[in-house]
Amino acid sequence: MARGKSQTQRTRSYESDEHERGACEWCEYALVITLATILLIGVSALTIFWVFYYRDGYAWADGSPAKQFNLHPTLMVAGFITFSGFSVLLYRICRCFRRIYVKLLHAIFHALAFPCIVIGFLAVFDYHNKSGINNFYSLHSWIGLVAMGLFGIQYAVGFFSFLLLLICNKGTAGFRASLVPVHAAFGILTFVLGVCACLTGLTEKALFSIGADAYATLTDESIVVNAIGMSIVAVAVVVLYTVRGTGGYRLRKVAAQHPS
Repeated sequence: MARGKSQTQRTRSYESDEHERGACEWCEYALVITLATILLIGVSALTIFWVFYYRDGYAWADGSPAKQFNLHPTLMVAGFITFSGFSVLLYRICRCFRRIYVKLLHAIFHALAFPCIVIGFLAVFDYHNKSGINNFYSLHSWIGLVAMGLFGIQYAVGFFSFLLLLICNKGTAGFRASLVPVHAAFGILTFVLGVCACLTGLTEKALFSIGADAYATLTDESIVVNAIGMSIVAVAVVVLYTVRGTGGYRLRKVAAQHPS
């Protein structure tokens, strides 16, 4: 009986609303969320602009491997940055919603990211094979593989643990509560690795396609590529700052209530 009560308290403490905010905190909240939304949408829009304006758009089976490759940066930025970023931010944005709705939205945005990442990977893999380029030789590809692997594991574990196990809510409450900080930590790690993969990939693309000499002179395309990279950095800073403000309070509260 006491054990069940302890598990219930632990679950509630993880899923409770944040402390009441003052006027300054609400202003900070609105500013950060607005900035994050603009950056998350803007970075994908800027990537699409770059591909259409400087790289001749997209294709798959029209005999243009270069256009097929263009799907790779666009979809990886959309998957790892835009959709994953929104998924992470939902725990900050939707604090007034019922917890199950927040979980569903979190899962939906990651579900949108999943096909982007898979198709983006297949596009570059097929491009390398058509062009006679070795696969998985660069630091960018290694980071990307780790990020994709963690993303898949995170999605599978999260879907099973935080959605399917709700069928037996009381019996699994303690397990789900203990898994929350682990899931959150690896979720942030996956997002950061996705950011690193996108940044290293942009650098490779700039050096290979624009050329080292032209890139060094800061051509118009070089500026656009650098702007995409800095936008991704800004997204990472804002998202991590927001998550710090969201999760840190709850986890400190749980630690204080359950010091053992």
